[in-house]
Amino acid sequence: MGDMTIRLAGYSRRIAWRPWRLAGLSLLTCVVIALVSLACGRVWLPPGEWLAGLKRGEGAIWLIVTQLRLPRVVLAAEVGGALALSGWILQQVLRNPLASPDTLGLSGGASAAVVAYLALAAGQGGAWVRPVAAIAGALLVVASVYALALRGGRVTPYRLILIGVGMGALAGAVVTLMLIVGRAELASSAYVWLVGSVYGANRADAVTLGGLLALVLLFGVPLIRYALLAPLDDALAAGIGVSVPASRLALIGVASLLAGLAIAWGGAMAFVGLFAPHLARRWVAVSGSAQALAAVAIGASVVMSADLVGRTLFLPLDLPAGIFVAAVGAPFFIGLLIRETRTS
Repeated sequence: MGDMTIRLAGYSRRIAWRPWRLAGLSLLTCVVIALVSLACGRVWLPPGEWLAGLKRGEGAIWLIVTQLRLPRVVLAAEVGGALALSGWILQQVLRNPLASPDTLGLSGGASAAVVAYLALAAGQGGAWVRPVAAIAGALLVVASVYALALRGGRVTPYRLILIGVGMGALAGAVVTLMLIVGRAELASSAYVWLVGSVYGANRADAVTLGGLLALVLLFGVPLIRYALLAPLDDALAAGIGVSVPASRLALIGVASLLAGLAIAWGGAMAFVGLFAPHLARRWVAVSGSAQALAAVAIGASVVMSADLVGRTLFLPLDLPAGIFVAAVGAPFFIGLLIRETRTS
């Protein structure tokens, strides 16, 4: 099927089908991984068996799938997808392949805020305090990074990254301080936000995070067109009516919200927001909405796969997904850094 052009009352848009087919294939892969994750665990459940258990609406199989595995799989997909979309937005807006929630300090700020809340408030204050703390930490760090990087009314992408790495290190120092001065049991309760894990996920977690992410996307989707124009030169973008500083700030805010929410429930899954957009860019090639969708699918697939490996290959241990995500992401980051250094 070739490209198609839609024309309606002065509106004209050309749709290239190939990127959407590739994005659809990424989504299909994501669904397959989710189905495999539902079948695998301490007890192997063939698809026909757990589907029959779901239809019955009761019994051991129904309990295992709906109360234990399904919430965990859904939460892993939401966390991975949100971090990937956050990274894709940041790389588009900053025109920097190294931009991600990790390199800008968003992940560190969100994790530090949650650990500080656990240390100083002993986890009291209700279920909503944790995500609010994570979002506040991410927004505080990104606002500080942006303010420090601002010179003469302009922000250079590489300066933003350098300051972001420094702020991330500062956030790490705050986490260490909180663990030292906090309660003895703080280390175990803060474990998930330091390593990254969806262990213990329940239906309420998956539904709440899904609803909040949908709310962010409801307001963020209209800004996607600015993300598509972001790789253009600032002067060229301004010439076609785009307010570059305002749209850049708004998109960074959306990316911060996505990262903060993901970290509030899944912890700092290192480098998902870095390599998922890169894989999507190589897979889909054309910059656009299809590329963003592919990045979300890849991020979700990576975290679901990491969680599946952690809870099945090392039984009876249940290892955090963040360990395996970092094992894949760290070499990717090093290779990308070497390539960018040689290019520059």
